Amino acid sequence: MNAQPPHEFGVSPYKGKTGLRRVINAAGYSWAGLVAAFRHEDAFRQEVLLALVLIPLAIWLGDNAVERALMIGAVLLVLIVELLNSALEAAVDRISLDHHHLIKRAKDMGSAAVLVALVTVVAVWGLVLFG
Repeated sequence: MNAQPPHEFGVSPYKGKTGLRRVINAAGYSWAGLVAAFRHEDAFRQEVLLALVLIPLAIWLGDNAVERALMIGAVLLVLIVELLNSALEAAVDRISLDHHHLIKRAKDMGSAAVLVALVTVVAVWGLVLFG
Protein backbone atom coordinates (compact mmCIF):
# COMPACT_ATOMS: atom_id res chain seq x y z
CA MET A 1 0.00 0.00 0.00
CA ASN A 2 1.40 3.39 -1.00
CA ALA A 3 1.21 5.99 1.73
CA GLN A 4 0.56 9.40 0.24
CA PRO A 5 0.95 12.76 1.97
CA PRO A 6 -2.30 14.13 3.40
CA HIS A 7 -2.34 17.10 1.01
CA GLU A 8 -2.92 14.75 -1.90
CA PHE A 9 -6.26 13.82 -0.32
CA GLY A 10 -7.46 17.43 -0.22
CA VAL A 11 -6.09 18.19 3.25
CA SER A 12 -3.86 21.22 3.59
CA PRO A 13 -0.21 20.42 4.35
CA TYR A 14 -0.29 23.40 6.75
CA LYS A 15 -2.72 21.69 9.14
CA GLY A 16 -0.01 19.75 10.99
CA LYS A 17 0.19 21.86 14.15
CA THR A 18 -1.62 20.55 17.23
CA GLY A 19 -2.06 21.43 20.87
CA LEU A 20 -0.90 24.71 22.34
CA ARG A 21 1.16 25.62 19.24
CA ARG A 22 -2.01 25.43 17.11
CA VAL A 23 -3.91 27.64 19.55
CA ILE A 24 -1.11 30.22 19.60
CA ASN A 25 -0.87 30.22 15.79
CA ALA A 26 -4.65 30.51 15.44
CA ALA A 27 -4.72 33.47 17.83
CA GLY A 28 -2.03 35.18 15.77
CA TYR A 29 -3.92 34.59 12.52
CA SER A 30 -7.12 35.87 14.11
CA TRP A 31 -5.41 39.02 15.37
CA ALA A 32 -3.90 39.58 11.89
CA GLY A 33 -7.38 39.23 10.39
CA LEU A 34 -8.86 41.78 12.79
CA VAL A 35 -6.03 44.22 12.08
CA ALA A 36 -6.40 43.74 8.31
CA ALA A 37 -10.16 44.28 8.48
CA PHE A 38 -9.76 47.41 10.60
CA ARG A 39 -7.04 48.76 8.34
CA HIS A 40 -8.65 48.03 4.98
CA GLU A 41 -12.42 47.93 5.50
CA ASP A 42 -14.29 51.19 6.13
CA ALA A 43 -17.50 49.37 7.05
CA PHE A 44 -15.71 47.26 9.65
CA ARG A 45 -14.19 50.37 11.26
CA GLN A 46 -17.63 52.02 11.40
CA GLU A 47 -19.17 48.91 12.93
CA VAL A 48 -16.38 48.65 15.52
CA LEU A 49 -17.04 52.26 16.53
CA LEU A 50 -20.75 51.48 16.74
CA ALA A 51 -19.95 48.45 18.92
CA LEU A 52 -17.79 50.60 21.20
CA VAL A 53 -20.87 52.75 21.83
CA LEU A 54 -23.55 50.05 21.89
CA ILE A 55 -21.84 47.45 24.08
CA PRO A 56 -21.48 49.77 27.11
CA LEU A 57 -25.05 50.96 26.46
CA ALA A 58 -26.26 47.36 26.47
CA ILE A 59 -24.58 46.77 29.82
CA TRP A 60 -26.23 49.90 31.21
CA LEU A 61 -29.68 49.50 29.63
CA GLY A 62 -30.18 45.74 29.96
CA ASP A 63 -32.19 44.81 33.03
CA ASN A 64 -30.59 41.39 33.44
CA ALA A 65 -27.85 39.18 32.08
CA VAL A 66 -30.04 37.67 29.35
CA GLU A 67 -31.03 41.07 27.97
CA ARG A 68 -27.43 42.27 28.06
CA ALA A 69 -26.23 39.08 26.35
CA LEU A 70 -28.84 39.38 23.60
CA MET A 71 -28.03 43.02 22.95
CA ILE A 72 -24.27 42.49 22.96
CA GLY A 73 -24.57 39.29 20.92
CA ALA A 74 -26.56 41.07 18.22
CA VAL A 75 -23.86 43.76 17.98
CA LEU A 76 -21.06 41.18 17.82
CA LEU A 77 -23.00 39.30 15.13
CA VAL A 78 -22.65 42.35 12.88
CA LEU A 79 -18.87 42.29 13.32
CA ILE A 80 -18.73 38.55 12.61
CA VAL A 81 -20.81 38.84 9.45
CA GLU A 82 -18.81 41.86 8.27
CA LEU A 83 -15.57 39.91 8.71
CA LEU A 84 -16.99 37.02 6.67
CA ASN A 85 -18.29 39.41 4.01
CA SER A 86 -14.91 41.13 3.78
CA ALA A 87 -13.15 37.76 3.50
CA LEU A 88 -15.54 36.71 0.73
CA GLU A 89 -14.93 39.95 -1.15
CA ALA A 90 -11.15 39.65 -0.80
CA ALA A 91 -11.19 36.07 -2.07
CA VAL A 92 -13.47 36.92 -5.00
CA ASP A 93 -11.34 39.96 -5.90
CA ARG A 94 -8.25 37.73 -5.84
CA ILE A 95 -9.88 35.45 -8.39
CA SER A 96 -10.98 38.24 -10.73
CA LEU A 97 -11.76 41.94 -10.79
CA ASP A 98 -13.80 41.48 -13.98
CA HIS A 99 -17.52 42.13 -13.86
CA HIS A 100 -19.32 38.81 -13.76
CA HIS A 101 -22.87 38.03 -12.69
CA LEU A 102 -21.73 35.30 -10.24
CA ILE A 103 -19.19 37.62 -8.61
CA LYS A 104 -21.87 40.29 -8.29
CA ARG A 105 -24.26 37.75 -6.82
CA ALA A 106 -21.69 36.58 -4.24
CA LYS A 107 -20.86 40.14 -3.19
CA ASP A 108 -24.54 41.14 -3.06
CA MET A 109 -25.32 38.12 -0.86
CA GLY A 110 -22.47 39.03 1.48
CA SER A 111 -23.82 42.56 1.70
CA ALA A 112 -27.33 41.21 2.33
CA ALA A 113 -25.97 39.11 5.21
CA VAL A 114 -24.56 42.26 6.82
CA LEU A 115 -27.91 44.01 6.35
CA VAL A 116 -29.75 41.11 8.03
CA ALA A 117 -27.30 41.29 10.95
CA LEU A 118 -27.92 45.04 11.29
CA VAL A 119 -31.70 44.48 11.19
CA THR A 120 -31.18 41.88 13.92
CA VAL A 121 -29.55 44.55 16.11
CA VAL A 122 -32.51 46.86 15.63
CA ALA A 123 -35.02 44.07 16.30
CA VAL A 124 -33.27 42.71 19.40
CA TRP A 125 -32.65 46.14 20.88
CA GLY A 126 -36.21 47.24 20.10
CA LEU A 127 -37.71 44.16 21.72
CA VAL A 128 -35.49 44.40 24.80
CA LEU A 129 -35.98 48.12 25.33
CA PHE A 130 -39.60 48.56 24.21
CA GLY A 131 -40.99 45.05 23.95
